[in-house]
Amino acid sequence: MQDENIKKMAEMADTEIRDVPTLNILLCYLLYKINHEVEIEQLYEIAIETGIVNYFYYQDSIDYLLKNQLISLKKDENGIDCYVIEPKGIACAKQLKTYAPKSYRDKLVLAALRFYARRKNEKEMKIEYIPAGKGYYTQIRVLDTKCDLMELKLYAPDLTQAKLIGEKILLNPSGFYGKVIELALSNEEPPYDLSDN
Repeated sequence: MQDENIKKMAEMADTEIRDVPTLNILLCYLLYKINHEVEIEQLYEIAIETGIVNYFYYQDSIDYLLKNQLISLKKDENGIDCYVIEPKGIACAKQLKTYAPKSYRDKLVLAALRFYARRKNEKEMKIEYIPAGKGYYTQIRVLDTKCDLMELKLYAPDLTQAKLIGEKILLNPSGFYGKVIELALSNEEPPYDLSDN
């Protein structure tokens, strides 16, 4: 009896979506909210990254959405296969969204926003980890279309800490660049003590 109760509690605590109809609504809602084509691998990464979408249910849902023309598969300007929401999918997202818990909807949309922000940040900044004796350099390059705006190397005692530095910088590359410039422009020579004491 106690084992049954523990199993039930574990199932209730599991946040994974376990039915395809709910996932169908969520995926339509996600594509509707981000409002542009999404590469196949990108949608998979966004959905699975949340921890609420199971791979097998995801595949079943995508198959259903394609078969029933709620989404379609099209090539973008680079020839990459992408999912595009169709009018039936938009109607599903708008009319049925309340059948999928708001917390799940929010989690998926937030995962997508973070995914695309991370991709944008990775284009603006290149980070490499270079062995340096007993530690590592985190080499940061802030990129512009014509030249590097900044190149900086920061030392860390190990690869884990070097990567932590890189990850923190990638959270907001333009903010990091702005703070470095601000610090450089506000830097002053220390006052000298010219007293006779």
